[in-house]
Amino acid sequence: MKQRLSTGYPAVLEWLRIAVRELANHSDRLNAINVFPVADGDTGSNLYRTARAALDEVEARPEAKDLGALLSVAGRAGLEGAHGNSGTLLAVVLAGMGESLQDVRNLTGESLARALDAGRVRAWSALSEPVPGTMLSVVEAASTAARDAVDTAAPEEQGRALLGKVIDAALDASYEAVRATEAQLDRLTQARVVDAGAVGLHIVLDALSCAVNARTFSDAPYEPLDGYGIDDLPVLDAVESNTGVEVMCSVTAAPLDAALLRAALDSVGDSVLMSPVSPVGESFRWRVHVHVQDAELALQEVARVGTPEDVSITSLCTHPDD
Repeated sequence: MKQRLSTGYPAVLEWLRIAVRELANHSDRLNAINVFPVADGDTGSNLYRTARAALDEVEARPEAKDLGALLSVAGRAGLEGAHGNSGTLLAVVLAGMGESLQDVRNLTGESLARALDAGRVRAWSALSEPVPGTMLSVVEAASTAARDAVDTAAPEEQGRALLGKVIDAALDASYEAVRATEAQLDRLTQARVVDAGAVGLHIVLDALSCAVNARTFSDAPYEPLDGYGIDDLPVLDAVESNTGVEVMCSVTAAPLDAALLRAALDSVGDSVLMSPVSPVGESFRWRVHVHVQDAELALQEVARVGTPEDVSITSLCTHPDD
């Protein structure tokens, strides 16, 4: 029988630590295949830095002992320190999982399935125009497989046996979803690569499997992914350069004002992503992400509903020296 770690706080903390380590190890390869939504070559770096911010806050808050509190801390810190579209979505998934696991002290197959579904709902709803063939497809496939594993479990498959079955099913489905991304988006098909964000989220789920099953992370399953092997040629040099900037900020606004802001950002840019971070009275603090040609256009719209805070503006240019 497999040796297993605790299914409580130590295992989930170990999950985040493994995820941070492996995202760091894989960041260069993730950057090298980052062609969607824009080919700016930073998905791996963004995922790592966001996960690092989440882990740092969790390790500074050892009093958060139940799984929901732990992942809620991780999600909020990840959102506040999020980098890029992919990093923000990772933080959103963690936050959604945290909401589902409130007052849960030990992970079970059933609670993991619920948590993955909560992460799926939060991720899909955060984007104005959710696109399959991305991280969204991975979390959806993992969630669906986890729920199916619970629903089809035999009477003797309970406790840790069921948790193991759910994790294995979610990870297998996640991997197949990653492989399928190449055929789902024209940019990926033309570049002959899988989606970088999708691979990154699969790495995070793989890290969860390692933590619960007390196994060592292996790079072997990643080598066959199109464009991802160590010997594969870089694709960014052959991709047409982007224009514009990525604007990220936080703003405190009521839900109705936030909805109006989302619509306004949709009218001036794309890749709009908004997610609540924490309540502030009857309002919420929101994390905002948008790609736009002129940063001032986005910031002016944000300023209509509240004061933009923690503003970051990053060039989307693929070849900055051109």
